[in-house]
Amino acid sequence: MSEAALPSPSAIRPRRSRREGPPQPKPGPWPWLDRGGRFSWMKAAVLLGCCVPLLRLAWLWTSDGLGPEPLTEATHQTGNWCVRFLLISLAITPVRWVFDWPKGLQLRRMLGLAALGYAVVHLALYVGNEHLRLWHVLLEIVKRPYLSTGFTALIGLAVLGWTSTDGWLRKLGREWKPLHRLVYPLAALGILHFYMQSKINVSEPALMSGLFLWLMFWRLLPARWRGNPLPLVPIALLAAAGTAGLEYLWYALATKLPAPMIFAANFDLEFEYRPAVWVLILGVATAALAAGWWGIRQVFRDPQDLPAPPGLRE
Repeated sequence: MSEAALPSPSAIRPRRSRREGPPQPKPGPWPWLDRGGRFSWMKAAVLLGCCVPLLRLAWLWTSDGLGPEPLTEATHQTGNWCVRFLLISLAITPVRWVFDWPKGLQLRRMLGLAALGYAVVHLALYVGNEHLRLWHVLLEIVKRPYLSTGFTALIGLAVLGWTSTDGWLRKLGREWKPLHRLVYPLAALGILHFYMQSKINVSEPALMSGLFLWLMFWRLLPARWRGNPLPLVPIALLAAAGTAGLEYLWYALATKLPAPMIFAANFDLEFEYRPAVWVLILGVATAALAAGWWGIRQVFRDPQDLPAPPGLRE
């Protein structure tokens, strides 16, 4: 048979169905690349930002800036940054809705993996502080509730990090989203570990719990209200009240300090701002920024996108 009689490769290649649509680009092999494999300044900047706390910690360690017990201080700092990055990753979805920023969703996986990375470094530094006695560390995790809480959160984050890839998304199908909703109780466990590890001064854990309450209250909104700046004000009030309540309960149940006096300090702004006040300030500021951005979008919206007046409708 001559070559002219053979079908061309394009003729024997299976045609893509129109319903399948164009082939979807695969994610880039490096975190600073977008899904099309192109360099992304946004992702590169966020990646650098995720590394800055660790680099600063290493610099302080080498320059004797971590105090008399640098290993213990570094252990605490990495744990704190784990909770911070976890909350930042949870804030991406509200930012996407409130400020109409869909590109921000590209950063959610990176920030979640950053939280996992700091959690792993946190555990490694703790093991180093215990002179690498793994059996002793395991017994301590079993015996001490604050270590059990933190280790449980770490295992959960590791599972979510392992299954965060597109391959696992396709493999798990509908089960992927319910699995990754476990990030909410895992974040709560991380904040509880933060409380238990801080013992007396729980100002930062209280602040983190207030921000977490804000994020959870926002997620309770109906979908049609999530991009509206108006509900953000009552959410800020509720989150601030919840912060004050959680702080009061912690001091009343877990310490011997005068919890009523600490609670009353939330209403005295002359000395210092308590975590509840900061949650309220941040919540109201977010609502103001969202309202301003919403107004800008209304002014510069394309008139063709606006609904026609009732008299001109067909």
